[in-house]
Amino acid sequence: MLTTERGAVEEWLSEFKSLPEASLTSYAVNLKEKTTLVSALYEVIQEPQSELLEPVCHQLFEFYRSKEKNLRIFTLQFLPELIWCYLSVSTSRDLQSSGCIEALLLSIYNLEIMDEQGHSKVLSFTIPSLSKPSVYHEPSSIGSMALTEGALSQHGLSRVVYSGPHPQRETLTAQNRFEVLSFLLLCYNSALNFMPAPSLRSLCHMSSRLCVCGYPRQHARKFSGVKNRIPASSEFMVQLLTGIYYSFYNGEWDAARRALDDVLYRAQLELFPEPLLVANAIKASLPQGAIKGTKEGTKCIQVEIAPTSSRISRNAVTSMSIRGHRWKRNEQNDTNNDSSDPGNLVIPEISVTNVAGDRIGNGERVKSLTENDAHHIQAMQDICSEARAEGKPEIRRQKSVRRLMEDGMASPGRVQC
Repeated sequence: MLTTERGAVEEWLSEFKSLPEASLTSYAVNLKEKTTLVSALYEVIQEPQSELLEPVCHQLFEFYRSKEKNLRIFTLQFLPELIWCYLSVSTSRDLQSSGCIEALLLSIYNLEIMDEQGHSKVLSFTIPSLSKPSVYHEPSSIGSMALTEGALSQHGLSRVVYSGPHPQRETLTAQNRFEVLSFLLLCYNSALNFMPAPSLRSLCHMSSRLCVCGYPRQHARKFSGVKNRIPASSEFMVQLLTGIYYSFYNGEWDAARRALDDVLYRAQLELFPEPLLVANAIKASLPQGAIKGTKEGTKCIQVEIAPTSSRISRNAVTSMSIRGHRWKRNEQNDTNNDSSDPGNLVIPEISVTNVAGDRIGNGERVKSLTENDAHHIQAMQDICSEARAEGKPEIRRQKSVRRLMEDGMASPGRVQC
């Protein structure tokens, strides 16, 4: 460690001890802008034998148990590096050098599992009801055939617990190690929007090293130091993938890509179904090229949201509406055909009543047809069949007896094509 970096850490340690309570908020806001101090703290954590490691861990714990949100986030940004240092040291059986890091991790864990009243904290979410509108759907847009609003409202809201209650831990053992570390990563992922770029990069590097150490891929990644295999649980790897997925869209595309490949590689070797499912889903959803995201400004994952109610038509499409639309279209075609050239074929549909209004039987109607009319009807039927063969639309039309008499049709009847 350089002298300037060591001096920055020592100044940071002494400054907080003499800080008055009134200026704690302004101190917490300005702390994240000290990039030199952050890089120096990373170097202290990466050296387990450093004499500054114990006072640094103690002050990070003081930050975390304070009520200032910015101080808690400042401690959380070093969590991936702290977890990696603890796991790498634990594989070498040198637990004494990681005692202060283990104490810090246990302290953060015990603080997070309890609420302000001292009860065990239970993290849960409620499955939304389809009868209530949201940014993803409108109840009116759902078809009324299977799911009506009344039927949907009868379904109660389901509450799902995804974490807790957790017991308090005094030491980290091989049995409870990844239970504690998985919960700590869950707390880290809940504050991902506040994590700076060095913290996201540290998370990706920790994921890659954890998944390939002791395996043939370690030589391809050129990771030195730890050569033993570090065990990992399925839940812990899923929490790693959550942070990796966020890093893709927040300026750490290359590091996140390598971390995703390494986690998928380890999940295939361990045959973990949950990490395999999540990693393959993330890989399939990624765009082809790298996203040129900025490391500053609003951090988010882009999703496509369904249109709101103003863009959704409330008029349901039924068979009656389709039939009415078809009738309107046929009427428009009839109007266009009236004004078109004589080459278009118009087949009349003739009334079965005579001029005086008396109905004629079927036998009498056949007898009343003259020879010329029969030839005329036969010619019209031939033309109609030719029009069907050529793909022309069939057009039907009603004409009165007076109109037919003017056109030269002497005998009434019904002719259809």
